[in-house]
Amino acid sequence: MDTKLTAQQVEDLIHLGFAAKRKMLAIEEVQPGSVRVRLPYRETMLRPGNVLSGPALFTAVDLVMYALVLSHIGPELMAVTSNINLNFLAKAKPGDILGMGRMLKLGRRQAVMEALLYSSAEPATLVAHATGTYALPLKA
Repeated sequence: MDTKLTAQQVEDLIHLGFAAKRKMLAIEEVQPGSVRVRLPYRETMLRPGNVLSGPALFTAVDLVMYALVLSHIGPELMAVTSNINLNFLAKAKPGDILGMGRMLKLGRRQAVMEALLYSSAEPATLVAHATGTYALPLKA
């Protein structure tokens, strides 16, 4: 399974596609079948109890999977989430969200992936596990 875009190309494409005014994420690594992504910590990610919120973790999962898809199919911004199953495993202490994504199956019409999330505050503790599917745009 070959990659079609570098980490920097994927990062630039995501920022362009979302018209981001500030850096949303850093794509730290792209390898055949996997990516590593970092979402910088912001206070808006916190929920009561001083832990990273579910919506922040869900956003991280979706961005990890989007980066994984783009790195393997190229600049196809219309690849879209069709399913995500997210399990919260531990309280995520405030810090950058670190996401590791792995491609389980890349077909013509869909990509099936998994993502593992960690907080930079406790990088040895897995805080969430997700599986997901993206619908891929039809080739002309």
